[in-house]
Amino acid sequence: MVLNFDRRVADSLPKTWVDRAPSAVRPYLRLARYDRPIGFWLLGLPCWMGLMLARTGEGLGWTDLWYAVIFAIGAIAMRGAGCTYNDIVDRDLDAQVARTANRPLAAGTVSLRQAWLFLTGQALVGLLVLIQLPLLAIGVGLAALVLVAAYPFMKRITWWPQAWLGLTFNWGIPVAFTAAAGAIEPAMIALYAAAIFWTLGYDTIYAHQDVEDDALVGVKSTARLFGESTPYWVAGFYGANAFLVALAIWLSGASPWVVLPFTAYTAHLFNQVRKLDVEDGARCLALFKANRTSGLLLVATLALGALI
Repeated sequence: MVLNFDRRVADSLPKTWVDRAPSAVRPYLRLARYDRPIGFWLLGLPCWMGLMLARTGEGLGWTDLWYAVIFAIGAIAMRGAGCTYNDIVDRDLDAQVARTANRPLAAGTVSLRQAWLFLTGQALVGLLVLIQLPLLAIGVGLAALVLVAAYPFMKRITWWPQAWLGLTFNWGIPVAFTAAAGAIEPAMIALYAAAIFWTLGYDTIYAHQDVEDDALVGVKSTARLFGESTPYWVAGFYGANAFLVALAIWLSGASPWVVLPFTAYTAHLFNQVRKLDVEDGARCLALFKANRTSGLLLVATLALGALI
């Protein structure tokens, strides 16, 4: 049998550098989702949020730039590792879902053994990043392994796998905050809780692309749970996010001037709700990807609080 190494996942970008990579490497890049960079952003942005919050009113220095760079490297490595692990666990389910049937493991362009070796290599990069941090942050970072290990199984046992994803994907907030501040503080807890609601919103939108296939194979999601009521739920999640972000800002003692970028951030979230059509898969994907901008606006809000 001749394997087609050019199989592309349905929601990858139309053309990326991945498509020009050597054919033997391409399936691994797709396994780690290098053709879908939005995930790197959504994992890395919470790290920057936690870092900026920890520096409220203190200004930013070269150490913070170093942290920002290694958090970005860590996010790329661990998102790739997480996707590889998720695909190992879900390889049989992925083969039954139209959007995921071309994923490398489901399509057979990467073997199970090769996937485990690739996962190990990415995890080692993540570990190298983690050990650059203070001891408390290392301990917090290692605690995330429990969340990561359990995530692929959540959609089999609960209608709320998006909530578990929120716990997992935003763990960069406590890691970065403890690295910079050396402590766990109420403002950090509020921001972490806010980010969980953010993920509940955007990943519910994303999951609407798969509701029909998910129903056929028995996969649970908040998209299936909420159905046509999803816009109201997403509005509620984003409202909770805005309240908790405001609480985190207040607890941190940030300058009142942060209300300006915070308003833009909140408006961007609720513009997603205004445009949401759960029957339009392409629109759901576009709104999901728009959360890179939402996240950057929140980073800008917290960075302003650090600088003034």
